[in-house]
Amino acid sequence: MAHNGGNGQKPEGGQEKKPLKFLFVSLEGLIGDLAWQVKKEGNEVKYYIHDKQEKDVCDGFVDKCDDWKALKDWADVIVFDDVGFGQAAEDLRKEGKAVVGGSLYTDKLEDDREFGQAELEKAGVNVLPRWDFTDFDEAIAFVKKNPMRYVIKPSGKAQNEKELLFIGQEEDGNDVINVLDHYKKSWSKKMNVFQLQKFAQGVEVAVGAFFNGNDFVQPINVNFEHKRMFPGEVGPNTGEMGTLCFFAASNMLFRETLEKMKPALAASGYVGYIDLNCIANPRGIYPLEFTSRFGYPTISLDIEGVTDEWGEFLHLLATKQTVALKTKKGFQICVVIAVPPFPFTDPASFKRYSEDATIIFKKPVLDGVHPGDVKLVDGDWRLAGQSGYALVITGSGITVDDARKQAYKRVENILLPNMFYRTDIGERWVRDSDMLHTWGYLY
Repeated sequence: MAHNGGNGQKPEGGQEKKPLKFLFVSLEGLIGDLAWQVKKEGNEVKYYIHDKQEKDVCDGFVDKCDDWKALKDWADVIVFDDVGFGQAAEDLRKEGKAVVGGSLYTDKLEDDREFGQAELEKAGVNVLPRWDFTDFDEAIAFVKKNPMRYVIKPSGKAQNEKELLFIGQEEDGNDVINVLDHYKKSWSKKMNVFQLQKFAQGVEVAVGAFFNGNDFVQPINVNFEHKRMFPGEVGPNTGEMGTLCFFAASNMLFRETLEKMKPALAASGYVGYIDLNCIANPRGIYPLEFTSRFGYPTISLDIEGVTDEWGEFLHLLATKQTVALKTKKGFQICVVIAVPPFPFTDPASFKRYSEDATIIFKKPVLDGVHPGDVKLVDGDWRLAGQSGYALVITGSGITVDDARKQAYKRVENILLPNMFYRTDIGERWVRDSDMLHTWGYLY
């Protein structure tokens, strides 16, 4: 990791580096894995979770607090884990605080799909035709008048309901009309704004990178998400059940999409990880949506692949210093292990099937094991919160097959009642990489 001419390990004179104080601030308890990693490196960590239902997540792993604002002057670095903290992050930066987190601009990039697409267009990035609606009848009439395949994408808070995203299969759009009619009856109060986007056939691939307030950090991360619950992309959309990634030098995928957002990100003061999910085909690369925050389980995948100390890296990032990440060669894979009611919200089901369930490790080995919504009680890992998002298991390898074997070997070490996971993470690589290489997007 390059900065200030040092070696990233000890200050001048060879003295041991001083532990830093980190304050992690979360809405729903998403960032516990990174907070734990920073603590294991010898730093001081405090962790605040806003959601009452998720307050016990990460108990026993790191120290918790009930009022993060009371600790803002205690912390050397403040880390926000989600969109929605943009104003707080901007205010703290104005006070001279070192902050990893968003801005009002980047919050809007993710929350407001139309704004995100318009900003991409403004930056010279290709985007797919799309239409925003606030009325279901108007959207149904539009599809009838313009029959083709569409994707229904909720905007605002409703986009957190991952099962609402619908990819049309019929060329005349009739299935989209039927789904819109169903949403009108069931979701009209919550789904206030939504987008219809023209469907594009191709490879779904994402490109992400850390941003230090001025510029992107190299290497970039090319990743392939597996969003549906069951192997073969079947079942409800969960947000993510696992991911394959590799770190790379700048390539066409990055240059034609995310890199073009550099001036706007720098102007907003953004510091952190940002990711663009895209569809690539022979005609071009088309960004679908921003993730202008840490991704989950992407951050666990990054912890697997990055060999630098995270505490030091986050401090350099937050203080806008030049950073170069050291990463493993080859590929990384992560597998999400979940229990009911994931991916749905159902406190009664969680209480019945999963609450306080103990995770048993057949062998006392935690390599590649990343806590999700769990807590540490008397030496036992137990489920916490109420989401059912239990663990992320990671693996690395020079080939995708090597990474898959290591990750799934580690999954076999886990015993947890009612647990489920996908068995096909990374299997699309041969097909997807052939096409991306043929089109020249990975160079």
